[in-house]
Amino acid sequence: MKKLLFFFVLVFHLCFSSVAISTEKEVNVYSYRQPFLIEPIFNEFTEDTGIKVNIKFAKKGLVETLQREGKYSPADVILTVDISRLMELKNKGVVQRVKNKVIDSNIPSQYKDGEKEWFALTLRARSVYSSRDRIGKLDKNFSYSDLTKPKFKGKICTRSGKHPYNLSLVASMIAHKGEKQTREWLEGLKVNLARKPQGGDRSQVKAIKEGLCDLSIGNSYYLGKMLNDDNQRAWAESVYINFPRINAKGTHVNVSGMAMAKYAPNKANAMKLMEFLSDDKAQKMYAELNHEYPVKKGIKRSPLVESWGRLKADNIPLDEIASHHSTAIKLLDSVKFDL
Repeated sequence: MKKLLFFFVLVFHLCFSSVAISTEKEVNVYSYRQPFLIEPIFNEFTEDTGIKVNIKFAKKGLVETLQREGKYSPADVILTVDISRLMELKNKGVVQRVKNKVIDSNIPSQYKDGEKEWFALTLRARSVYSSRDRIGKLDKNFSYSDLTKPKFKGKICTRSGKHPYNLSLVASMIAHKGEKQTREWLEGLKVNLARKPQGGDRSQVKAIKEGLCDLSIGNSYYLGKMLNDDNQRAWAESVYINFPRINAKGTHVNVSGMAMAKYAPNKANAMKLMEFLSDDKAQKMYAELNHEYPVKKGIKRSPLVESWGRLKADNIPLDEIASHHSTAIKLLDSVKFDL
């Protein structure tokens, strides 16, 4: 049986030649983050250390792949987005604890696992986009709760409530306000939707441009992506970005993050890469290339992101938000939010 499993894993890796057999000067990364977003950072790491980074990209199924590969897996570092996916890595037992003074110093406590099995790398605000022509810039005290006001009936667009980005927002509302108030909020938000939840965050901004709605919920970095896309710039220029509050705590933020694979064959190189990703050079590149907020304190935001105004991020620990995800799914189902 063991020989058969080894043969299966060997064939699997030959099919994905981007991940090579481990050597002293390589590190293998499994990533939900698209290569074009992270390759410039990896190139800098290779230039600094001489360690080659092999990337295996997937849209889904990395946890299942890691479980199937078991101790034969070549994976060293795992990159993903959203707190729920980071927690899934931990809960499925495919990552290991990392004790490292550099990483601990660079990443604030609320943005890493208490047992140090995952670490956030960047922040992205769950913002509200408003039509420049029909709504204007929202008040600085605008809250997510304000999205349920009667004046916004039929004027809000969003993607599926069960998409990880919205699911984390709902879980955050539960953490702050409790299940009862969050249910009422979802019911009020559903009443104010202009259409059935659909598409991605960018398509909601497009809908504002086209006059289908006046407000949308979306991650902050998409504004930068649209402004740098000739085909989407007009969408971005039709909206303001706003940072709603949850109580007085600040704006809900989600993360991209990293973890070390349970059976990392290049553990020393993996540690070096994780240190690099948490430190100044990579954090600055994340800010400039991807329009995200660095997780390390003291790193300047890109001029574009700075122009969006001050973001006061909610400081609730991310693992506390993740603990409410199952309840969030049940609430979304009970109010039939996506129907």
